[in-house]
Amino acid sequence: MEPRLIYLAVALFFSLKRCGKRTRTVLFYSHIAMRYFIVFSYDGTNYHGWQEQPNAVSVQQRLNEALATILRQPVVTTGAGRTDTGVHARMMVAHFDCDIEVPDDLCDRLNRLLPPDIAVSRITKTDERAHARFDATSRTYHYDIITGKDPFNNRFATRIYYDLDFERMNAAAELLLGQHDFTSFSKTGTDTKTNICTIQTARWIRISEHYYRFEITADRFLRNMVRAVVGTLFQVGRGRLQIEDIRRIIDEQDRCAAGESVPARGLSLVNVTYPYEI
Repeated sequence: MEPRLIYLAVALFFSLKRCGKRTRTVLFYSHIAMRYFIVFSYDGTNYHGWQEQPNAVSVQQRLNEALATILRQPVVTTGAGRTDTGVHARMMVAHFDCDIEVPDDLCDRLNRLLPPDIAVSRITKTDERAHARFDATSRTYHYDIITGKDPFNNRFATRIYYDLDFERMNAAAELLLGQHDFTSFSKTGTDTKTNICTIQTARWIRISEHYYRFEITADRFLRNMVRAVVGTLFQVGRGRLQIEDIRRIIDEQDRCAAGESVPARGLSLVNVTYPYEI
């Protein structure tokens, strides 16, 4: 090796040593990796949720495998959130890092390789510091129900066999708005640092004669939160809870105070928003 190169290598080594381990890692990595956001959708019926796990097939696993096959290097995606087993996503966002410029036809190649129930719509290069989960400003979920037999919506809506008072349910949903501790609607034993969320919208709308939808938007959601909220609103709609009971349930911060979680098939993540610069 030329003396000049040896000098530069030694100087860089001692410079990085003074920076600390984490800084060295980021410095090296930022010079070789580019970050991409990927937007996609999936039917969650055949998957054990979004997150990769050792003994079950997940959406993340299928996406990681397809990206690694095409890009010819290990790829690990980071999603905007986690969907449970059987939950769908009409719009999910994830980011991944790659040390090459991805091909222009990556979307098409991924869609040919991925199974029919996962579809990629867009891939965008972004700032290396952008984060699909932590930079998201809001997420919107829909929970769809049908009150009659419908073979075309069976996989994406939950059939209800009892009458519901949607006017009462909407009045109760208004009490969810704002910033609250939603422990009563969260799965127990999670590793979240806080259960405080800010709900921006929560309402029931009628799609057709036998088809209804609950729309809810918040800055973040806890595990099982939407399904627990819907199950509790069902109790209001059936007259088993009073509208004002929602305030009490929130204040108790006890999962046993809320209603049962509704089935996963009716739940879909439909939108994730980010700051304009991302």
